[in-house]
Amino acid sequence: MNKKMNIFILGILIYLSTSIPSMCDVISGQVNQNEIKNNKSKIVDSMTQAPISGAAVSIPNLNYKTKSAKDGSFELNTDITKKVILSVEKEGYRPFSLTIDKNMASKPLKLGIERTQAGDITIQSDLCHLGDDVFSDTSANSSEFRIRSSGPYLSKSFKIAPLKNNEKAVLIIGSIIGLDTKLAKEMGQNQIAHVYSSPAEIYFNGERIGELNLNGDNQEIEIPRQLIRTNNELTIKTGRNLFQHAYIDYDDIEIAGIRLEIKQK
Repeated sequence: MNKKMNIFILGILIYLSTSIPSMCDVISGQVNQNEIKNNKSKIVDSMTQAPISGAAVSIPNLNYKTKSAKDGSFELNTDITKKVILSVEKEGYRPFSLTIDKNMASKPLKLGIERTQAGDITIQSDLCHLGDDVFSDTSANSSEFRIRSSGPYLSKSFKIAPLKNNEKAVLIIGSIIGLDTKLAKEMGQNQIAHVYSSPAEIYFNGERIGELNLNGDNQEIEIPRQLIRTNNELTIKTGRNLFQHAYIDYDDIEIAGIRLEIKQK
């Protein structure tokens, strides 16, 4: 099976895993009847299922922030009309992000967050907007963009300790919205009629290691071992409108929860 086919299949799996309406019920387990009655969402430890208090919950696009209570509960008291990125941060835990829509927000969510592991590196937890702030209202998620673009690419430097023989480094893109690629168009993620953009590209220490074709959560890219140094640089470049030749028209996208995890092979 060739590389293009692998990328296509991966894209379909990511799309399916982030687009099924019932996904909000199985993020990390079912909420109980009392929580359903009170319309309370909850944050728990993904391993122990113990409630987590004081976790910062935010929807940057809507300038909404709150914190989980002693029992881990929180409420989304804001008007969610289309897909937005919800982020959760708590000291000692990996950054968590999830793309939610009106349907998901109308039901209690149970979000399981994972404890930080040795070797974890948070590269970008805050929401980042890449592009040129020029986009159509039919572009994927464009109505939810609220922050200004920081430019067509994001670059971050960080250190990585030497890997053991049985370890691998995996880059995780927590959430991404706004991609107007051909595959995103075919999957119904935008309403643009006739044009599409090139994928967002990911570079590690100057070498291209992958691309992003679909909007969704927790997309993973393994970093080639031979590229890893003590001091490293990650660059994510947004795509370009492939049908605009008079000038460069960058695809506007928003990303949150970029991190690196060391996993066992």
